Amino acid sequence: MSKLFITKPLSQLLDESKSDQGLRRSLSAFNLTTLGIGAVIGAGIFVLTGQAAAQYAGPAIVISFMISGLACLFAGLCYAEFASMIPISGSAYTYAYATMGEFVAWIIGWDLILEYLFAASTVAVGWSGYVVSFLKDFGLVIPAQFTAALGSVLVEVPQIGYKLATPELTKSLADSGIVIDSLPHLTGVLNLPAMFIVAIISMLLLIGIRESARFNNVMVVIKVFVILLFIGIGFMFVNKANWHPFIPENTGVWGHYGWSGILRGAAVIFFAYIGFDAVSTAAQESKNPQRDMPIGILGSLGISTILYILVAIVLTGIVSYTFLNVADPIAVGVNAMGSGLFWLRPIIKIAAIAGLTSVILVMLMGQPRIFFSMAKDGLLPPVFSKIHPRFKTPYVSTILTGFVAMVVAGILPINILGELVSIGTLLAFAIVCIGIIVMRVKRPDIERTFKTPFVPLVPILGAAICIYLMVSLPLDTWIRLIVWMSIGFLIYFTYGIKKSKLRNK
Repeated sequence: MSKLFITKPLSQLLDESKSDQGLRRSLSAFNLTTLGIGAVIGAGIFVLTGQAAAQYAGPAIVISFMISGLACLFAGLCYAEFASMIPISGSAYTYAYATMGEFVAWIIGWDLILEYLFAASTVAVGWSGYVVSFLKDFGLVIPAQFTAALGSVLVEVPQIGYKLATPELTKSLADSGIVIDSLPHLTGVLNLPAMFIVAIISMLLLIGIRESARFNNVMVVIKVFVILLFIGIGFMFVNKANWHPFIPENTGVWGHYGWSGILRGAAVIFFAYIGFDAVSTAAQESKNPQRDMPIGILGSLGISTILYILVAIVLTGIVSYTFLNVADPIAVGVNAMGSGLFWLRPIIKIAAIAGLTSVILVMLMGQPRIFFSMAKDGLLPPVFSKIHPRFKTPYVSTILTGFVAMVVAGILPINILGELVSIGTLLAFAIVCIGIIVMRVKRPDIERTFKTPFVPLVPILGAAICIYLMVSLPLDTWIRLIVWMSIGFLIYFTYGIKKSKLRNK
């Protein structure tokens, strides 16, 4: 039992970071920052902002973003110290292995698989919503049943088209005198556009990290420019009445408006912030990781948080939050500005498509590199650490990740996916924060090019907020996490514990 918590020597980790493991070092501080922005600025702005406002917090979703951003700041400072100290692929998995032992590292590694796989699938569903809307503007209509999750119920809303049947939509229609059961219904078969984009991005990642980073840079520039355009123009169309009540009265159900809704909204949209975690998975492909990793992590986090808050303020000011539970809430906001700004509608949708594409890319990039690290340690089969001889990418794990993410994107709805990713992210962040305290006590002598300030206060606050937000998530999300972790324990105790290279030295 004592060997469950055997730690990987830091000297070994540092040797691995300096050795040539087949990955190509080609990422600069700018590349790492844009990778972070590429992952953070996506579904959070283009999808979840509207949905979380409609379902949980109302206009006070702005406060939800502030709470999530604060938790991310604390966690980001801890990540920055670890990334500069242990510049190796694997993110929180590697950090846990060095501080709290193999079993905790396995828990985090398995948890990160949940985080990245489902994150890519979640964003792909959002991407599908914007692509379907964009094509419809040009008269190209994809049958609704092939743009929705398996078994989901769609209703044809007059003058709008098919929308997912939700309690919020039912209430909105009832307020307009329409009974939802009287409308034509369809049943979802597969979300084919979501599956398509995952397959395309996986192929790009297979070709190489340098090519992927360049593609991501272009996507990030496009979406940040258009987001700033939306914020600038949108402020002129804000109707302050839409901000009242700023905190809608709780309905009597915990998490449905009121302060509990703000907290649940913060927990759900936390999913949007995982981009800076993805930066740390690219440590072994960074030119100067000790210097550049903290810049990439904290720079992308700061820029993204400011943009999130501004978009939330503008969007809930333009449109009543009750109408934002859709796959393309920013497009709804543009429509509400009037026909004079119809020219902005396709631009916003192009930016959303570009933005969500870059998120999918970074998520699908991060997961294979976690597989790579776990396989190098013997906790997963060695096939996951295979590097393509020409492209220098972990191609087997990239193909597997892409295939699973593609299937999940095709069959599951965005709300279930988003909640699963959020709880996985929060758990990873909490363990990283605790790991900083452990490492400061156990190894105060290690050179740290970046130090988390106010230790242990910052890590304690980071871990506490993350755990509190986890508690705010629905019970069924916890049940899914427990089932997922149970599968992970089974794999570890039947394979990983026997094959661990550190344990069998």
